[in-house]
Amino acid sequence: MANIGIFFGSDTGQTRKVAKLIHQKLDGAADAPLDIRRATPEQFFAYPILLLGTPTLGNGELPGIDSGSQYDSWLEFVDTLTAADLSGKTVALFGLGDQVNYSANFVSAMRILYDIVIARGASVVGNWSREGYQFSFSAALLDDNEFVGLPLDQENQYDLTEERIDSWLEKIKMAVL
Repeated sequence: MANIGIFFGSDTGQTRKVAKLIHQKLDGAADAPLDIRRATPEQFFAYPILLLGTPTLGNGELPGIDSGSQYDSWLEFVDTLTAADLSGKTVALFGLGDQVNYSANFVSAMRILYDIVIARGASVVGNWSREGYQFSFSAALLDDNEFVGLPLDQENQYDLTEERIDSWLEKIKMAVL
């Protein structure tokens, strides 16, 4: 088993594709990504480093039955997370959103995961600059300049995804070494 676990929730399959790309770029340092709706708590908590990915749905929500998604996803796992002690865990977040058509809640669901893991004692790495994005609001901004994790827009900036992932992974490697 590797030291890095990649877990994702997905609605359209785009977050799954990004999780697989991240896994490929980590070249053996991470186990294969797991859809959070299929992951057991034992699988999730076995890793000291967690890369967590989510799309943003509706009004900035995590995917799951309460958000209108056809898939059970992060919302089903939130109770498990909020009851856990994540002290000693390192977490990095990535989120998918559409900054043009959903400008009012661009990657906001990342903030939900961020708030949960921080409250449970995890250390979060991999913040990302807001430079290069155009949107009206995102709850995922820590301050006016940085997101809580890596925002990806597969609808409007898919051509920047690989470059952004490469830079983000380098940032994470520097933080955990």
